[in-house]
Amino acid sequence: MNAIPRRALPAITLATPAPAQSRPTRLVIPFPPGGGLDALGRALAERLTAAWGQPVVVDNRPGGSTVPGVDAVAKATADGHTLLMTADNSITANPLVIPGLPHDPLRDLAPVTFLLEVHQMVVGNARFGARDMAGLVAAARGGRVTYGSYGQASQPHLLFGALAAQERLEFTEVPYRGLTPAVLATVAGEVNLTLCGVASAREHLAAGTLRGLAVGRGARLPMLPELPTLAEAGYPDIDPRTWFGIFAPAATPADTLSRIHRDIAVAMADPTIVDRHLTPNGYTVHVATPEASRGIIAQDLEYKRGLLTRAGLAR
Repeated sequence: MNAIPRRALPAITLATPAPAQSRPTRLVIPFPPGGGLDALGRALAERLTAAWGQPVVVDNRPGGSTVPGVDAVAKATADGHTLLMTADNSITANPLVIPGLPHDPLRDLAPVTFLLEVHQMVVGNARFGARDMAGLVAAARGGRVTYGSYGQASQPHLLFGALAAQERLEFTEVPYRGLTPAVLATVAGEVNLTLCGVASAREHLAAGTLRGLAVGRGARLPMLPELPTLAEAGYPDIDPRTWFGIFAPAATPADTLSRIHRDIAVAMADPTIVDRHLTPNGYTVHVATPEASRGIIAQDLEYKRGLLTRAGLAR
């Protein structure tokens, strides 16, 4: 059989997706540096910088119950070069709790991707007497108990508000400029309690300066199997159901959202990100398309509405 002359072979061009971005991108995170969301955001920014050949710059804008940071993105040019990485409170809790928001996150932002669900823990200072949720309730009945939050509609505000309503208790809220300061305040004993994810609590639990009382979501964490769920502790209806997502200004073209989502999905599957930021923190990863993300967020909005109404926190 004669070999086919090289010149007879047709030229084949493999189609390669064009990079989603043609100039630097700003990733606004409305929380201070530190903590699981910020660490994951920085890791994603690094991978996207490599994929796009353009810098992705993290812009931390903490404080104000995340409102200023979210507002900066809601009012940015809708060209895909300003993105928001935030947690559920910015999107589905703030509009139900905070009057006079300068934006409507459900109208003024477009989902790029729902990223993951967070198993948050009720944690207490090691010197705080409670070792479980029953002990926490007993302590609150017997005296003043404080918790660290990061403002109205933050996850600690929702959980302790719901617990107070269910058990007819009072807690004293102490707001900080982000989750990391609230956790450090709990470690230092400035407050008795807070609510946070594994990423923020892990080293303090290992050092014995924080104690876990219960974990949210439906199952125990593999890395903390001794910690009961809120449902097992008798409180199935107070979990804020925390999640992370990435958003763009509402008028961002659909094809731009899809391209950015595509590259984020690839980055989230990177073994380094999985091994350093996802698996150790007990996240349930669910990287959804923009359309699927809208449905997930709509469902969470209704869940939050019920939670806040029962707690007497909805405006």
